[in-house]
Amino acid sequence: MAAVTGLAFASTLGAQPAKTARLVVIGGAEDRLKDRVILRKFVEYCGGSRARIRLITTASAQPAMTWESYRAVFSELGVDNFEQLALTDRDSAFAPQLSQEILQADGIFISGGDQGRLMDVIWETPAYRSLHEAFHLHACCLGGTSAGAAVMSRHMISQGPAVLRPIKWATETDIGLGFVSNAVVDQHFSERRRLARLMSTLAQRPDLLGVGIDEDTALVIERNRSIEVIGRGAVTVVDPSRMQSNVDDVGLEEQMEMLGVVIHMLPSGHRYSLDSKLQAARWPESLRRVLTRLVAPGPLRG
Repeated sequence: MAAVTGLAFASTLGAQPAKTARLVVIGGAEDRLKDRVILRKFVEYCGGSRARIRLITTASAQPAMTWESYRAVFSELGVDNFEQLALTDRDSAFAPQLSQEILQADGIFISGGDQGRLMDVIWETPAYRSLHEAFHLHACCLGGTSAGAAVMSRHMISQGPAVLRPIKWATETDIGLGFVSNAVVDQHFSERRRLARLMSTLAQRPDLLGVGIDEDTALVIERNRSIEVIGRGAVTVVDPSRMQSNVDDVGLEEQMEMLGVVIHMLPSGHRYSLDSKLQAARWPESLRRVLTRLVAPGPLRG
């Protein structure tokens, strides 16, 4: 199924075309052995084989093994300038050289692991601020898989089981990097049956969208413009903004009533652009509201 591409868009900064700021949010278990569709697109978004791409392995319990795996993949994809960032502990996040490396990168990829571990290291440090400067001011492409996807949102699921039905105690949340400011991201979504877990989170935060991303699937967010789904699965978007719920009246393990929740299923191969009036004409109004919120950039965190 072909994606609808929308209208042409270009902007200039002096004589040079402005780079497009993109987030590549991957649901985990991306293909690294065969077609590598998602990682190939990430390289393309970074600027191609000559791009300066850096890897953050801080979330991983085995950073050396993670580095070797991605080093081999990006090398086979033709990227020569691929290095691991020395973000190993909280002290390292204050190193001026690390901030310089981040600011000079065309793309930064965040591996899987434990999102809490990464945030414990980077929160409110020069490295954290440099990531925001790189994305917001230099249009550095940011990619993240599994835990690296979870940290993209400001309100982050830190842990929680895949419950059968939404309940109040299902998840624990924390602060993420904040590049997706109006949503909470959950990964390994269909494979680990996480819809009830995501809805449990949204019952407590109906001001946010829920974004569930399947394995070997990526949600590509082009700032202020479009979203696209690539890979082999789908992205599920849950909008509780007009929900009626009894969450405040039930106990921790009681079943909740959640009325008026809207769910959108976005399969791979589809792009949804605010530029395309022809495409938008067939959308329900609820999808336009979702898209507007997803492409809105979070604030520059200084």
